[in-house]
Amino acid sequence: MASGYVIAYVDVTNPTQYEEYKKLSSAAMQVHGAEVCVRGGEVQPLEGEWQPKRVVLLKFPSFEKAKAFYETEEYRRARDARAGAAVMNMIAVEGL
Repeated sequence: MASGYVIAYVDVTNPTQYEEYKKLSSAAMQVHGAEVCVRGGEVQPLEGEWQPKRVVLLKFPSFEKAKAFYETEEYRRARDARAGAAVMNMIAVEGL
């Protein structure tokens, strides 16, 4: 079975409020078996126009679990806490 990944790039607009999102999303990741591969850290663009400020990469046991994570009750609470604190772009990707 192929792994699944969630890739997000985030522009944090309210760092204080975003801290609550980080706490809730961390708990949701743990409950749903996400392996955190990248969360924040330095970003160095290599080619093209993409200039993300914050990148997150999560690994899940399957693509189905990666897709389903977004709609879980735990992550829904995190999303509610993030409202107005960041601009989020997120995709699920099937791995090899």
